Amino acid sequence: MTEKKIGDAERVLEGGVLAIGKGARGFNEEFMDFLQKYQVIGLAVAFVIGTAATKLVNSTVTDIIMPIVAVVTPSGSWQTSVLEVGPLKFMIGDYVGAIIDFVIIALVIFLAVKYVMKGDVSKKI
Repeated sequence: MTEKKIGDAERVLEGGVLAIGKGARGFNEEFMDFLQKYQVIGLAVAFVIGTAATKLVNSTVTDIIMPIVAVVTPSGSWQTSVLEVGPLKFMIGDYVGAIIDFVIIALVIFLAVKYVMKGDVSKKI
């Protein structure tokens, strides 16, 4: 009689283990569907490339363009340039650097999108 109870218990446990396995497989499929539906991997790759591109643009501005600007400015230290209007002091040098960064990044993005969209024959809105 105990052998029958043990056999019944084993069948119940096996059924539970199989159910857990099916649930795990379902979760895996659901997770993969999520990754594909929302293109999470493509987004992650774009984020990493964007981070690297930001470093490249910042280095280009800091190491190549700004030394040229420093030669053109009378004092040579444009980063610390301050515009004083009465008691107000505006940090113009840092602001100019941010503007140059923005213009370069916007130009690079514009050229990249223009190149990618060149082959797109769909109607643009």
